[in-house]
Amino acid sequence: MESIRSRIRGTGRSLPERVITNKDLESMVETTDEWITTRTGIRERHIAREDECLSKFAAEAGRRALDMAGIRAEDLDLIILATVTMDQPIPATSCFVQEMLGAKKAAAFDMQAGCSGFIYAISVADQFIKNGTYSNVLVVGCEILSKFLDWKDRATCVLFGDGAGAVVLTGEPGQRGLLSTSLHA
Repeated sequence: MESIRSRIRGTGRSLPERVITNKDLESMVETTDEWITTRTGIRERHIAREDECLSKFAAEAGRRALDMAGIRAEDLDLIILATVTMDQPIPATSCFVQEMLGAKKAAAFDMQAGCSGFIYAISVADQFIKNGTYSNVLVVGCEILSKFLDWKDRATCVLFGDGAGAVVLTGEPGQRGLLSTSLHA
């Protein structure tokens, strides 16, 4: 029997419209565009408005990934949302994403693992696919860290922005696809 491997069938992203440049940060903290760019490579970051919620960006990125994959939301088996800045503690923000997408039969849960959360979520999705539990999995990494940043702390405010990225993983027989993951903390 041929083994099943997870393949990335589609990707999507969603970013807030508001942009804060390094020049903007020069008026907020003691820094310069050159200092930030030299140390981080970052020139701008997208920042959500106060009234924008994480689930909106996660669903939009998910919709784009589904469109690229050519898979309907109704055909999703699982949604994993990697975030530490969920809309609210209960219910899981992934449930809101599930509803927004119309993924009526999909299971959904959130994972909290900080910066590495998206990689952990892909690894978990891969295991579900390889063991035959699910065939179509949407993995979304989404953060709205700007709501928690100290905008006067140069060490952190220059690093983070808001947004979402998503992948649709499908199980397919053959040798192509994710080979393995090795997670360490």
